[in-house]
Amino acid sequence: MTVHSPRTIDQAVTLLEKYPSAMILSGGTDFMVEVNFNHRKPSQVVSTRAIEELRQWNIDHDTNSIFIGAGVTYSTIESSDIAQAAPALAEASRTVGSPQIRAAGTMGGNLGTCSPAGDTLPVFAALDAKILLASNAGRREVSFADFMVGPKKNSLLAGEMVLGVSLPIIEGWQGYAKVGVRNAMVISIASACLVRNASDDSVRVALGSVGPTIIRARAAESWWLDQGAPRSSSEMHTEFGARCAAEASPITDHRSTAEYRRHAIKVLCTRLAARSTSR
Repeated sequence: MTVHSPRTIDQAVTLLEKYPSAMILSGGTDFMVEVNFNHRKPSQVVSTRAIEELRQWNIDHDTNSIFIGAGVTYSTIESSDIAQAAPALAEASRTVGSPQIRAAGTMGGNLGTCSPAGDTLPVFAALDAKILLASNAGRREVSFADFMVGPKKNSLLAGEMVLGVSLPIIEGWQGYAKVGVRNAMVISIASACLVRNASDDSVRVALGSVGPTIIRARAAESWWLDQGAPRSSSEMHTEFGARCAAEASPITDHRSTAEYRRHAIKVLCTRLAARSTSR
């Protein structure tokens, strides 16, 4: 394969326009596994590792938002001020692979792969993230709900690449949890992110690994809001978890059964709801 190493975004999108079927290489923690197992055999690869702009991030307190470049690594997310602005994203980042994987793997790679098991994706769904994209035709912004369109499928157009993600800074509690076959270095069997907004006491919940895309448990969110305060009872948390599980659409595969995945979502969402009301 021919590997191109542009140093600017303009150079990168020019290459992608010239080679519309080229694969984009960031950290390589997903892509190179598929290459090594002969699942992918690209003739052209555009590496983004040398593009400094993609590794930038910024917290804007005037707009209460944070922008994270596509080349920002998981290790940066978990150890920088990003962790205070987006705690659930930091929690999700800490669950990714080993320290070596987190030092190489990037948020943009998670979006590019767009697997339902992607650890950061439920956080983006729960926070209603905006994905910034670029091509030679210009730049555009897409909501995460419109970006992920299927298992390992996104709405990137030919010649387009991910520049980064914009997230709101939420006043309130947020958390992420997942279940795997062991405690570390594991692909999630089921995952969930819960964001509780202090301004109106509403919640947003997103479920991973239990559907073809990340699932927003909107019926459970509405039920939570309808209950009114207080929301600190264990019975309410259990009911909320059950309602989240009812909105999951899991399958049985080599990693787990659909039945266990649904049970795991109930447990995860029950625990997240309890944690959100304990502070």
